[in-house]
Amino acid sequence: MLSDIEIAQSVKPRRIEEVAAELGIDDAHLIPYGHDKAKVDYNVLSEEPSSPAKLVLVTAINPTPAGEGKTTTTIGLSDALRRLGHKAVVALREPSLGPVFGIKGGAAGGGYAQVIPMEDINLHFTGDFHAIGAANNLLAAMIDNHIKQGNELGIDPRRITWHRCVDMNDRQLRHVVDGLGGVADGVTREDSYDITVASEVMAVLCLASSVSDLKERLARIVVGYTYDQRPVTAGQLKAQGAMAALLKDALKPNLVQTLEGTPAFVHGGPFANIAHGCNSVMATRMAMHYGDIVVTEAGFGADLGAEKFCDIKCRMAGIRPDAVVVVATVRALKYNGGVAKADLGEENLKALEAGIPNLLRHVGNIRDVYHLPCVVAINRFPTDTQAELDLVERTCRELGVNVRLSEVWAKGGVGGEELAQEVLRLVDEPSDFAYSYETGTPVREAIEAVAKRIYHADGVDFTPQAEKQLAQLAENGFDRLPVCIAKTQYSFTDDATRLGAPEHFRITVRELKVSAGAGFVVALTGAIMTMPGLPKHPAAERIDVDDSGKISGLF
Repeated sequence: MLSDIEIAQSVKPRRIEEVAAELGIDDAHLIPYGHDKAKVDYNVLSEEPSSPAKLVLVTAINPTPAGEGKTTTTIGLSDALRRLGHKAVVALREPSLGPVFGIKGGAAGGGYAQVIPMEDINLHFTGDFHAIGAANNLLAAMIDNHIKQGNELGIDPRRITWHRCVDMNDRQLRHVVDGLGGVADGVTREDSYDITVASEVMAVLCLASSVSDLKERLARIVVGYTYDQRPVTAGQLKAQGAMAALLKDALKPNLVQTLEGTPAFVHGGPFANIAHGCNSVMATRMAMHYGDIVVTEAGFGADLGAEKFCDIKCRMAGIRPDAVVVVATVRALKYNGGVAKADLGEENLKALEAGIPNLLRHVGNIRDVYHLPCVVAINRFPTDTQAELDLVERTCRELGVNVRLSEVWAKGGVGGEELAQEVLRLVDEPSDFAYSYETGTPVREAIEAVAKRIYHADGVDFTPQAEKQLAQLAENGFDRLPVCIAKTQYSFTDDATRLGAPEHFRITVRELKVSAGAGFVVALTGAIMTMPGLPKHPAAERIDVDDSGKISGLF
């Protein structure tokens, strides 16, 4: 059986100019990066689209550590829609090098449902993440330089909230001391690093609607507080112009294609467990500008990615999904039913049945909280037995859950046609889209709304530190922003070991941080960290390149 990378390398891609021409993108707006990828000038969005596109969100149940093929399903569904004669476009996030070299490996789809060039997309691509890291770290350097040069703003070095970043899982950088040495070497202080996808600059880029909006958002970033506890912004440091200059090309969405030639915008990549988990607003709008049906995805389970897609991205961008696909796998259901990761390939009908309430809770949230039509896509894996697939499908139908089998990993677009037909029916259904909390809801109440309505918690506990930060948010005028809850992806709770559909639990918020540029407040729960670490045997150990430049090991 061919690996994902071997399948990707066996396909000859169309020239990117041909893909762009199919969409109707003029050469004047296309900036090729070689023969198979390009950036598209955002100025095309000033033109009115011929007709509004339908938007389909692909989300999932709580996953296993290895992932469940949500991106694969997104890509395969778009291929299936195109096979059925629709002008389908897919909009995805860019993979982070952290997971690529960590546990999950590559993140450009799988099997016969991938975006290509898979190696480029998984590695440096068009340099967007490097630009984001550079802009983030420029701001960090300007903060410390300002203090070194006299500290006119009165920044308290103990209350700097801006972290440096690197796009790598590196636990060694979670807590550091920098500025060591003599007087000329800066001010010695405690510091820390985030992974680039957790940087507020990533969120800002993904939510910005123009260069002007980008600069305004960058200027609003709060980097720390003065000795008398007033917030200090990047604008006060006069950093926004230089940061925007580093990001001007990164802001342009990237155009690539699927294995079957379906146009794909792959742009931005915030994690959904520690950030807002969606590709850029600009890429989604561009896909909707050129396509008649757009398939996009949001990270991890629907309690994280779909919640943030609806409550943050849709709220800020003024868009809404017309239908939702909830991806479920036999192995993830067994994982939520108590089976260890190492044993997920073995048939276990009892555990499978025990894990189904997790799926039902996600489906219920989509239908009852956001009021959106949805279908469950059972993403078939080679280890699934027919008895297991039959059990999931039969149980879903008995409980009134709309369900279709998806075989896009093994068959590409043809394996997703049944799912595509149902999606086409759903996008024309009337729906009354709603958020899980109203715009302008106080931060405390918004967090409680998400915890109770989406996680099904009994309530929320705030640590003494978080209580102080709530008061500070109110004092500084940030207490009515939307909330971005950082929580484990493996559970509805803030405890990764509580799987399935747990009840009678509370969420603990240990820290609150304003992301004024992005326009939301981040609530850190449980043991969630903004800098992951590598596993004992990282995927990086299996990645290699030969003398011809051919890469192997990216799945």
